Amino acid sequence: MRIATITRNTAETQIEVTLNLDGSGAYDNQTGVGFFDHMLDQLSRHSLIDMTIRATGDLHVDDHHTVEDTGIAIGQALTRALGDKKGIRRYGGFLLAMDDSLVRAALDLSGRPYLVWNVGFPTERIGSFDTQLVREFFQALSTHGGISLNVARLDGINSHHIAEAAFKAVARALREAVEPDPRMSGVLPSTKGAL
Repeated sequence: MRIATITRNTAETQIEVTLNLDGSGAYDNQTGVGFFDHMLDQLSRHSLIDMTIRATGDLHVDDHHTVEDTGIAIGQALTRALGDKKGIRRYGGFLLAMDDSLVRAALDLSGRPYLVWNVGFPTERIGSFDTQLVREFFQALSTHGGISLNVARLDGINSHHIAEAAFKAVARALREAVEPDPRMSGVLPSTKGAL
């Protein structure tokens, strides 16, 4: 099975992430940041990647280090769980509607990280959560997961709905990309011979 655990300890955060790429979307995420936990739960449920996360961070400063470092650890766990990437679909994309919001996500598990982020928020905060941290999370995930990731808000007026639609759209794209391709079993999905 494609399972990985990453432990990341710094002076700012202590994080452990376990992923099972062949799961059912079961999750148990505890970062100390309520809205972020809700988004991580969506990421797990809609990607069908089982996810257990324990994070302790310097929340007395703000949520930034916890959110960013969790993205780093998830990206590293994803890379480890994918192994040599033989037999996966590699690409994924999804157009997700949620109430007033419409978000498009497309990605490539190429090993060449790049984030294109065209998601604006009408408010600076969702409750106490800084909306800038949504991009920070996906930047860390993209960089440390080796993912070319393009996310765009096409519509939306409610910041909570926009953020949730972004997490769900990326989740559905990720679900497609990590899936085994029955027509490419054991074959690397690249003409380069390496990903």
